[in-house]
Amino acid sequence: MHVFTSITSNYIPKARVLARTLKQHAPDVVFHLLLCDTPPPGLDMAREDFDHLIPIDDLDIAQRQAWIFKHDVVELCTAVKGMGFEAIFRRHNAQKVVYLDPDIAVFSGLDAIEERLERHSILLTPHQTEPEQDPAAVLDTEVTSLKFGVFNLGFLALRNSAEGLRFLDWWSQRLRDYCYDDRGRGLFTDQKWADLAPAFFPDLGIVREPQFNVSTWNLSRRTIGGSVANGLLVDGRPLCFYHFSGLDSGALKVMMEIQGGANPALEELRQWYLAQCEAMGQAELGEWPCRFSRYSNGEPVSAGARLLYRYRDELAERFPDPYDCSQQGGYQAWYREHGPGQEGLPPQEEILGVLRSELEAIHHSISWRVFRTLSNAYRRLGMKLGLRRLLQRLSRLR
Repeated sequence: MHVFTSITSNYIPKARVLARTLKQHAPDVVFHLLLCDTPPPGLDMAREDFDHLIPIDDLDIAQRQAWIFKHDVVELCTAVKGMGFEAIFRRHNAQKVVYLDPDIAVFSGLDAIEERLERHSILLTPHQTEPEQDPAAVLDTEVTSLKFGVFNLGFLALRNSAEGLRFLDWWSQRLRDYCYDDRGRGLFTDQKWADLAPAFFPDLGIVREPQFNVSTWNLSRRTIGGSVANGLLVDGRPLCFYHFSGLDSGALKVMMEIQGGANPALEELRQWYLAQCEAMGQAELGEWPCRFSRYSNGEPVSAGARLLYRYRDELAERFPDPYDCSQQGGYQAWYREHGPGQEGLPPQEEILGVLRSELEAIHHSISWRVFRTLSNAYRRLGMKLGLRRLLQRLSRLR
C-alpha cells in the first residue's frame, strides 16, 4: 500500500512525524512526500523516512505559474492531492493509495484500511459518526460540518479500479478548477466536493469505526483512555491515527479541552506530539517561507493580488508568470497601479469575494438583502468604488 501527504517546506517536521509513526506500525508501506515548494537546504532523502519525493514541478499542470499563483498555500497543497494520487497510480502501478494530512500521527497498523479497500474503491471518514447531544456541541461540530464538509479529507483511500479511477478523474478535475476557500460560494478546498461522492459513486465505503481520524471534531462522542507509552484507546479500541488539526493556531488545545474535557490522556497526547514535532525540526523549519508566497524580488504576495488574478482571465494572458518582476515590475507593479483602492474599476468578482469574508464579521449588523441589493447595483451600474470605500459604506449600515 502507498501513502502520501502534501506539504510546503515548513510542514516537513510534521510530515516526518507522520512518516516515522507510519513506518513504525506499517513498515511495508511506501511513503511519498508531495512537496509544493523548494526543498530546504540539507533535506537528504536518504536519511528520511520518505521513500519518494514528488516535487510540484513534476506534476502535469497547464500554465503552471499562473495556476499556482491563484491559490494560497493551503489551497495549493490541497489542489494537488488529486494529481498526487494520479502520479502514484501511474508511476508505481499502485493498487491502493491512501492520503493522510501531514498533521496526523499513526498509532497502530492500517490493516483494517487495506482490507476495507478490498471491498470498496473509495474510503472516506466523516467528521462525526454520532449525533451530538449538547446544543453547544451541535454548533461546534455538526453546524461546522455543514459549512466545511461532512467528510474530513485529511484521509482518503482509493483503489486502482474502474470506480476508484472514475472518482479520481472527477475529484481531481474539480480540484484543478475550484479548490478555493470560498465559503460564500459553497467551496472549501477539496472537502465540500466529497459531500457529493456518495451520490455519484456507489462503490464508496464510509469508515465509521471510532479509532480512525480521531480529532477535536469528534472527541465529544468518543472516549479516549490509556497512555501514549502503553497504548491509547478510543471507545476501548486501539487508536489507529489521530489528526492534530489546529496545532499551530492554538485551536487544538482549546478544542481538546472543550470537546474532550479534563482528560489527562488528551493532554499527554498533545504534549507528546509537540515534542515529536520539535525533535523533527519544528524550530528550524516551522517558519520557513514558501517559494510561492513571494514574488521573484522577495516581496510577499498579498491575498488581494491573488484574488484579482484568479477572477480576471485577461491577467493570466498578460502575465503568464505573475511571480516574475523582471519585466517592468510584472504583475506586481501592475497590481500596485491598478488594484483595489486605485483609480479605475475593481472587478466585481474581487469585491464580492473579499466582501464575503468581511461580512462574516458584520453579518449580525447588515442583512443579506442589503448586501445582495448593493452587489446587484454594482453589476448594473458599474459603480466606480474602490474596495476600501465600499467596505466603509457597508460598515455605516450597522
